[in-house]
Amino acid sequence: MFMPMPFEIVDIEVGRADPLAAEMELLSLAAAGRCVAHLWEAPLSLVVPRSYRRFAEFERARAEFAARGCPVYLRMSGGGLVPQGPGILNLSLAYPLRGTVGDRSETVYRHLCAILADALGTLGLQTHWQTVEGSFCDGRFNLAWGPPDDARKIAGTAQYWRRVEAASAVMSAAGAVAPLHVVLAHAVLLVSADPQEINRRANEFEDAIGSGRRYLAERVVSVKQALSPGGDAAVGRLEERVAAALRACVVAAGPPADAAQS
Repeated sequence: MFMPMPFEIVDIEVGRADPLAAEMELLSLAAAGRCVAHLWEAPLSLVVPRSYRRFAEFERARAEFAARGCPVYLRMSGGGLVPQGPGILNLSLAYPLRGTVGDRSETVYRHLCAILADALGTLGLQTHWQTVEGSFCDGRFNLAWGPPDDARKIAGTAQYWRRVEAASAVMSAAGAVAPLHVVLAHAVLLVSADPQEINRRANEFEDAIGSGRRYLAERVVSVKQALSPGGDAAVGRLEERVAAALRACVVAAGPPADAAQS
């Protein structure tokens, strides 16, 4: 029987061979009925969904980028290309949840965005979710900073669902079986990374595989830039401050209110 519980902050080693391998451990913990959160930083790299393998030049470009010190990793969730590396903080949440992707995906996204927005709010940044045309891996639930008609992406979000086949089924209010899944909700937050550099890397890879996609550095912003638009204000120990704010907000929020109810 799965019952809702607060998030546990877990420390999982992020290996250089494949930093995304930690996602499998998080899903295993969630399948055991735990609600876990992991804050981590990946080495300089690019991350793409498995759908990118459809490009004929993908493996050649991937090998070339790896030789240049920028490996390209494949992730389980969909979406588009995401830069990783120093100055980019990842938040991964994993928990059991009753329902289906179609019914509950927006709940998952809103819950994750609310945690991010609350954490950045404690630092003095007001954010909201929206699409940001021209940003990498654009989506409806980007976290954005600035007025809606001129907002810039500060964080991207994604989610991945896996059904827990061994769990006992329960009946929903409508009388249908409500399946149990484990959900991995993930955010990529630009803390101090340089938008020019990360977009250059992203565009070079998209060019190399001939995808036709191009991203604009002016459509994204880091926490550092948002706090100090002129570049002259003190933002010392910024990554530690952001990580601490995220941890506090994750623990305070807990998982979605009806997560893992039986």
